[in-house]
Amino acid sequence: MATDDYELYDRIDRLADVTADRDVLVSRAVTPEASIGEARQPVETDYAEATQLDERSDPRQLVDALETVRSELNEYDELPENGLAIYAGVPDDDLVTAVFDDPPAPIAQSTYEHANEFDLDPLAEVTEPSSTHGLLVVERGGAALGRLDDEGVEVIDSFDSDVPGKSSAGGQSAERFERDRERQKRDFFDTVAERAAQSFLGDDPVDSVLLGGTIGTIEAFRDEADLDHRLADRLVDTEFAIEYATEQGLRELAEKGREHLDDRERDEPREHLDRFFAGIRDDEEPIAYGREEVDDALEYDAVETLLLSTTLDGRSFRELGDRADEQGGETVVVPDDFADGDRFADAFDGVGALLRFPIE
Repeated sequence: MATDDYELYDRIDRLADVTADRDVLVSRAVTPEASIGEARQPVETDYAEATQLDERSDPRQLVDALETVRSELNEYDELPENGLAIYAGVPDDDLVTAVFDDPPAPIAQSTYEHANEFDLDPLAEVTEPSSTHGLLVVERGGAALGRLDDEGVEVIDSFDSDVPGKSSAGGQSAERFERDRERQKRDFFDTVAERAAQSFLGDDPVDSVLLGGTIGTIEAFRDEADLDHRLADRLVDTEFAIEYATEQGLRELAEKGREHLDDRERDEPREHLDRFFAGIRDDEEPIAYGREEVDDALEYDAVETLLLSTTLDGRSFRELGDRADEQGGETVVVPDDFADGDRFADAFDGVGALLRFPIE
């Protein structure tokens, strides 16, 4: 996860934890198609009404929240490119304010309300992961293609193969049969490759391709099919055993593929944590840990890989990640929901680094 993404998620998570005992938390989100006047209108109306009522009818906390949202909206002559979301409220005695004027995707839903919690649905929609994976099942009897995204599995196509089974006959007729069979198999593979390119490339290309089927067939497909190089580069390095090229086969592939992709996302932090803990044990790997030591390493441009726990607040995460990036280092996000990740967060305050060279 990039540092910018983590900071965004962290800000949203913090807002999700805010609650009040009355409807005094104000949410205003507008799509980029709206005008700044349309964005201001309901807030101005409620603010004008609220200031004319006594505190028993409309609590001071709501007036303060409306005034804050109103003030933030007045900072804009027009709406930002991807829309705007503003949140304000006084759940206890402190004002909570958050402005999102550069979301990673256009806000698709306008909302305005004052409630006992913030309405974060417009932001949840633009920050949800949007990766899409091609599903390809190839077995001797046929092939099936689909797409996997956050909405689930979409079946695209399925078709039968004309490739016959192996012959048990001998002699010259068997040799001719085998040549014909190999030609038909190559033709089938080329048809599958062509349809995969049509389904997985174009205006909405997939991020990766999950390949499943009977193991012998998918190994032959990898070796012999004339697969577009853009898809070949996207093939996930694991082959999944799927018996039938059907809708059920695609769903089985999606389930196995999800598990593999989830595990793969954890492989990188686990590998770096192994190096980090090895450095603590034997001093052969130069490392730094804790905020102070890592600060010193960053000052010396010594950080090769910065390790940051998901337990860190967004501001610290962004600051440290930016400094590592400026000196050519990489940042690895370490989830805290597995044993070594939790240990890293607790014992080292969630901050560590693999170094290019030791520092004193």
